[in-house]
Amino acid sequence: MLSKRLLHPPHSTFSIPTTLQPFHFSSSSSSTPQPNNPNHPYSLSDSLSHFHLSLKQYPNSPPSYSSCNTLITDLRKTKQYNLLISVHSKMVSVSVFPCFTSLSALIESFVNTQKPDFALGVLALIIKRGFHVNVYNMNLLLKGFCQTGGSHGSHCDKALDLFCMMKRNCVLPDSVSYNTVINGLCKDKRLVEARELFEEMKIVDYNCKPNLVTFSCLINGFCKNGDVEESFGLLEEMEKMGLAADVFVYSDFINAFCEKGDVERGKEVFNEMLRKNVAPNVVTYSCLMHALCKKKRWEEASRMLHDMTDSKIRPDVVAYTVLADGLCRNGRASDAVKVLDLMVQKGEEPSNVTYNAVINGLCKKGRVDDALGILETMAKKGKKPDVVTYNTLLKGLCGVGKIDEAMDLLNVLLSKEFHIKPDVFAFNLVIQGLCKEQRLHDAKRVYSTMVERGLQGNIVTYNSLIDGYLSAGKLTKALELWKHAVDLGISPNSMTYTVFINGLCKMQMLSIAKGLFNKKRASGTTPTVSEYNTLMASLCKESSLEQARSLFQEMKNVNHDVDVDVVSFNIIIDGTLKAGDVKSAKELLLEMLDMDLVPDNITFSTLINRFLKLGKLEEATLLYDKMVSCGHVPDAVLFDSLLKGYSIKGKTEKVISMLQEMADKDVILDSKLTSTILGCLCNMPKDIDIKKILPKFSQPSSLGDSVKCNELLMKLNKVHPELQLFLA
Repeated sequence: MLSKRLLHPPHSTFSIPTTLQPFHFSSSSSSTPQPNNPNHPYSLSDSLSHFHLSLKQYPNSPPSYSSCNTLITDLRKTKQYNLLISVHSKMVSVSVFPCFTSLSALIESFVNTQKPDFALGVLALIIKRGFHVNVYNMNLLLKGFCQTGGSHGSHCDKALDLFCMMKRNCVLPDSVSYNTVINGLCKDKRLVEARELFEEMKIVDYNCKPNLVTFSCLINGFCKNGDVEESFGLLEEMEKMGLAADVFVYSDFINAFCEKGDVERGKEVFNEMLRKNVAPNVVTYSCLMHALCKKKRWEEASRMLHDMTDSKIRPDVVAYTVLADGLCRNGRASDAVKVLDLMVQKGEEPSNVTYNAVINGLCKKGRVDDALGILETMAKKGKKPDVVTYNTLLKGLCGVGKIDEAMDLLNVLLSKEFHIKPDVFAFNLVIQGLCKEQRLHDAKRVYSTMVERGLQGNIVTYNSLIDGYLSAGKLTKALELWKHAVDLGISPNSMTYTVFINGLCKMQMLSIAKGLFNKKRASGTTPTVSEYNTLMASLCKESSLEQARSLFQEMKNVNHDVDVDVVSFNIIIDGTLKAGDVKSAKELLLEMLDMDLVPDNITFSTLINRFLKLGKLEEATLLYDKMVSCGHVPDAVLFDSLLKGYSIKGKTEKVISMLQEMADKDVILDSKLTSTILGCLCNMPKDIDIKKILPKFSQPSSLGDSVKCNELLMKLNKVHPELQLFLA
């Protein structure tokens, strides 16, 4: 006999849900269908209708034992588990008791509807009615507990208990039993126990040796845990047993290497599976494509997509999304849009995740109008935007300075009729945008609306508002807000210190900023690189270069937790140049290169501008050439300085060359740069034909025809009412 725990599951009163979808019996039928007539064509729907009609019209004459059990068998075959549970409940209510096969079907139904405890109750019922429990029933229960999971692995523990009971009560586990529990333990990251069960499986007397499924479960578990070497040991053991790895095993190894960032080893495994004639599947390709995108190896990732098609493997939505998202993350939104178009051409429907990735990529490039175009396409395809979509658009609008449009969108989200309600992230985005524009009154109003909606806000909310107040010089307001945050139980994070240090430095309260910096350092918490940089910049501004250099040297200390970055060097280089020490500035640039730090636009611009002011035109030109060779695009300010430098020195050819380069780079002329160009042209020799040498410059794009986000949503709701963007 099984133990009392098995016979009496946690639910002491065993009941079965009675929820049933409505069925309609055709009133046009001339006679009641006869389910037991073999000559009468009879559907499952008819059987269900007849069953319910019989219960309703003839409560004292229930359907027969055989017809009820046959109906349950048919529902099991079609996997209509909820209906099966309901039919069983109604059978029992009229004293028609299920046979063993029907009880087995009920176990299967509860397992597949994630109610394993109910299934355990059915097992107790099987035993109570004197039926013999077989390994198939037990495996179903094991599957139910292992696939459902639970808090702190409680369901996996139930599976283990059940597994031990099987062995104690002469229901011998088979390979399916072992594999089910091993898989459950692996998913629960209980790899030591899974390995122990695997070792037991190899030595048990009854015939259930490890098979391909066993090894696949273990390899998958260890790979996901990052223990690739253990997985390789299992692969070797597997091959010694004459078992060949399949596409799932290889894909696990490829995914493990790609997760570690080791794409080359991932590709080696991929090539090995090809040599062994194991065909990759869409998951295999997607893993490698995702890893290649992370490494910015776009051509290889694109080739993978074409290889899939050539191998007659149809890329799925995940494969396309991986490539589109990877392109967007590295600023190639236009290419991501092409992937989206290709996806549609190939008949693969983009998901919300795909659309959101492309919208995010376009917003990051400042192309919010194009992102709204994708939103419109999304709606035309019947895809309802989600909270991620709207938050992405809010971030994009704030990023390009369209704060009023962001406010309009937030108001749409706040409207009672709209299908999505804003979360804390949405409010934070708008608050941050308003604070950057110094619109503190509006930011506080949005904050108040958030609180009224029952959202307390988080540390990001308070950091943004405090930063806004400090930037406006309102220290008292900032401190009051921080006190309120502390009263709410919100603890400061590293950004909070950064915000206060930065704000205090801007307010010329350098001694208090240094005190806060030193307090953080004394508490054992290392200041961030941003805090070091902020303090160094302020020290340089007040001509305390030696103190700034001391902090810079502290950051470079090998035992220090913070590494200097490009911004750190830019600050010290700028301070050194302003102090007139050009030699030390050059040495800092060389030191920066020795540390494998790539100078950015600011590094080059700072040095070039200083050399131009000192009249060192040749050195400035050399640095400019180096800047361009590094892939940096000079801004209008730098072009303005170079043109002035060349013009003053009478370098007409350089001026002409620079003008052509500016036109090639689509530099937009502002009033200052236009004035400088006119001055340069006036200084040119009279024999030069200005019309011939002056290139055509790009004009700023007109924003007059762009549509606002909230207006687009109104339009979409009108054109596509089926999306129900605004609820009645």
